[in-house]
Amino acid sequence: MGAGAVDSGHSGGGDKRPNEQLSSWFMRSGWSKGELARQVNRRARTLGAHHISTDTSRVRRWLDGENPREPIPRILSELFSERFGSPVGVEELGLRSARHTPAGSGVDLPWAGEQTVQLLSEFSRSDLMLARRGFLGSSLALSAGPALIEPMQRWLVPAPALPGEEAPPAGAGRPHRLSGPELDLLETTTTMFRRWDNQCGGGLRRKAVIGQLHEVTELLQEPQPPAVGRRLFRAAAELAQLAGWMSFDMGLHPTAQKYFVLALHAAKEAGDKPLGAYVLSSMGRQMIHLRRPDDALELIHLAQYGSRDGATVRTQSMLYAMEARAYANLGQPDRCHRAVRMAEDCFSDIDAGDEEPGWIGFFSEAELSAESAHSYRDLAYVAGRSPTYAALARPPMEKAVALFAEQPDYARSYALNLVGMASVHLLEREPEGCVARTGEAIQLAHRVRSERVDNRIRTTVDLALRDFTGVAAVRSLADRVQHELPETA
Repeated sequence: MGAGAVDSGHSGGGDKRPNEQLSSWFMRSGWSKGELARQVNRRARTLGAHHISTDTSRVRRWLDGENPREPIPRILSELFSERFGSPVGVEELGLRSARHTPAGSGVDLPWAGEQTVQLLSEFSRSDLMLARRGFLGSSLALSAGPALIEPMQRWLVPAPALPGEEAPPAGAGRPHRLSGPELDLLETTTTMFRRWDNQCGGGLRRKAVIGQLHEVTELLQEPQPPAVGRRLFRAAAELAQLAGWMSFDMGLHPTAQKYFVLALHAAKEAGDKPLGAYVLSSMGRQMIHLRRPDDALELIHLAQYGSRDGATVRTQSMLYAMEARAYANLGQPDRCHRAVRMAEDCFSDIDAGDEEPGWIGFFSEAELSAESAHSYRDLAYVAGRSPTYAALARPPMEKAVALFAEQPDYARSYALNLVGMASVHLLEREPEGCVARTGEAIQLAHRVRSERVDNRIRTTVDLALRDFTGVAAVRSLADRVQHELPETA
């Protein structure tokens, strides 16, 4: 299919039969054909596949048995997975993928330094090549359940002793000796990338982060003294986590998961258990977003157990806050309350003089308030829009919004919590408040390139329109979103 083509499917044979599997998923989704077509186009544009142009007639042809070309099967798999909160494979949709998943593209990877470096190098190089061609994504599949959790549990298995603690192994060749200032500069660059992500969202600097990650893997392929190697693995872990986070922010979920897994492997090679726990917490956040709270909880518990002897109290507080989110989405209020209290207690023990890694700096009082608020907000939805939990969510959400408003370096977090406050207004039957807060979030969305922010705005507006379609301000807000946050954004 040519670069300028708009055809997104082919029959794959003359004897076409209705696709009953796809029809079943489609009927249960509650989507119209037009809505599914719009979502496919939106996701395709996010991936950079601007040649995709799907309409209702094309969707009808898929239901009638036409097999679409890639990347449509993968996009449909991702959309239905997100809709139903669990992975829905291409085959489960009655479709055939045009590509075979390459070896080593899953999450069950060898826990050995040499293979970790090789996989990081290959994956970052592939991602950069795809980005240059204007197509962000790969033929990866999202892992969940035991297929995800069991390989991650091997993070706890002690690594074999490194050969030679003072020098590289015999016969390894002359080490490429990096000076202390060079390593310091590398770590400072990672801090700068992290700040850019907070300010601008994942879409603007993702390629730069991946490029830096690839350079670090090149250094790791050269002989290094053990101490330098550990610092380089730590840098690789932080960059891979950030690349995963930026990919997650753009809606590239299988790509994000692969970076997270590789980051966990690199953190293990660095001997940095707290950093590994942070990576696992990022994976947990992604699973909560994908409505897999059971998987999220297992990942968080794995992080807590693995870092129990080395995590700072700020890191422990962050992990308890994520545990609360998982319990909230599982509909377990007592355990959610307990985790929220543990997060607050740990946070109160933070001393200004504590020495902490840079990656946990994001977890401020504002972030703690935001996580507590979202836990109670999620509980409210799980409990059938409970006014009790909505009332509990309101004070910490208001506090989070007020604190983030004073932090220009966290524009995306501010936008996300404005939308969170809008959702609390909806739960409390206050459409005007929802409209006001969402309007503020839309203004920020123009400055922040984040598919997460845009999607949360669209979802909140859809809910407002469903509940308060008779309110003129809500209809006006829906029109504004359609014009100011187009699907190609």
